Amino acid sequence: MISIPDSPGLGPRARELRRRRRLSLTEVAERARLTKGFLSRFERGQVSISVASLLRLCEALDLDVADLFGGSAGRLVRFESRARLEFGGSGMTEYQLTPKDESRLLVLLSEIEPGGGSGHEPYTLPVDIEFVHVLKGLFAIEAAGERVEMREGDSFLFPGDTPHTFTNPGDEVTRVLWVLSPALTARS
Repeated sequence: MISIPDSPGLGPRARELRRRRRLSLTEVAERARLTKGFLSRFERGQVSISVASLLRLCEALDLDVADLFGGSAGRLVRFESRARLEFGGSGMTEYQLTPKDESRLLVLLSEIEPGGGSGHEPYTLPVDIEFVHVLKGLFAIEAAGERVEMREGDSFLFPGDTPHTFTNPGDEVTRVLWVLSPALTARS
């Protein structure tokens, strides 16, 4: 049996999660079969919600009911639970460091073997901006035909629609941190 705590923070937490997913109030209300006015009042903590309505709301937001109750000022991604990603390329291991439902930005950690990288064909991403920071080793990125060689501590910022490739030109594993904004999402 599901027990819904009488929490004035439940509605604001639902609003926070809806905004992270970049969904409109109207869109979520329609998906959850709620009125826009009711959903707005619920998000502001002015009305209670039934279990059935809460379950439909969670389905509309594509989240578990427990996600609404775990809200804190920050969200922790533990080392052992970070998601391993496969973006292609060769000689790379990549991890997502931000929560899976975060839509404002995506932070990735790439560990690139010597000679590994994205491949020879330039690519673009459907994001506004990309930022890369070298944590360890050597890193080379070619963006819009310009090759930029980087080493530990160097950072590079460029528009996501810039065709680019990257590689580890060194003889040791390179570790880089990527920040993409907004995050790549299933809705992209």
